[in-house]
Parts: sequence; C-alpha cells; structure tokens
Amino acid sequence: MRILDASAFIHEYHTDDETASIPLVKEELTGEHAFRFDALEGAGMHVHIPGQGTVDKVLRAAGETGDRDVLSETDTRLIAAAFELDATLVTDDYAMQNVAERLNVGVEVIAQDGIAEQRTWKFQCQGCGREFDEDKERCPICGMELSRKNPA
Repeated sequence: MRILDASAFIHEYHTDDETASIPLVKEELTGEHAFRFDALEGAGMHVHIPGQGTVDKVLRAAGETGDRDVLSETDTRLIAAAFELDATLVTDDYAMQNVAERLNVGVEVIAQDGIAEQRTWKFQCQGCGREFDEDKERCPICGMELSRKNPA
C-alpha cells in the first residue's frame, strides 16, 4: 500500500498498488489536484485517520531527529497513517523522509532525490554558539534562540 502526500497528486503519481491518504491532504489541494484526490477516492483510494497514539509516536520521533518544528500537522498524520497501515509513504518532503526512516517506514520519492542518510539534527545557540542535542525554546545558558544545525 502507498500513502499519498500532496506531492503525489500534484505530480500525477501512478501506481498499481493500493493507495491511501488522509483528509488533511485534500484540504491542501486546489483545482485539478483536488479533483485528482476525489477521482482516486472514487476509484477505491482509502482515506485513513490515524490514531492519536500513533501521531504522538511520530511527534516523539520528530523530536528525536530535530524535525518536529518543520513538520506540519498534515505531515505528522501522513507518517502516522503509513506507520499504522504498514505502508510506503510517497512524498518529496525531506523532513518527512527523515522521520519516516527513524520509524522504519518505507518512503518512495516522486520528483526529487530522496534523503541520502537519516539525520539527527543539532541545535545551536545564536548568541553563545553552544550546541544542544534537542530543541529548546531558548538557550539555557544565555537565553538566545536556537537554530537547527546540520550535524555533518
């Protein structure tokens, strides 16, 4: 089974496998892309609403990788749906790919290259320069904001 992100509808993704998506994806689509969602739903695409426990699990994983602040609610729920349905997530979003990989959810990319490696982001204080493994509202040392930093 394939779980379809908005990019699948925008790039006219085709598969012979069963498909599913979530209601929030339809809300992101306009025009012909929204009609494509409706057409696939009419042809048998499953519309899934993941459980809150799974959504919370995805949020914890996103916190561990440092992607929590860049994932939208739609992104989080799509990953949760793929996790619950033991399906492959179809997306071009790098943060979603990173979190999905942390949860051992398969990913298929459409129009972009996929991620080359799974990352756990670091966070650096914009004031004193100290690095932290997890995101915080402010630096506990000097009080400045933290920014996400590539760990490489």
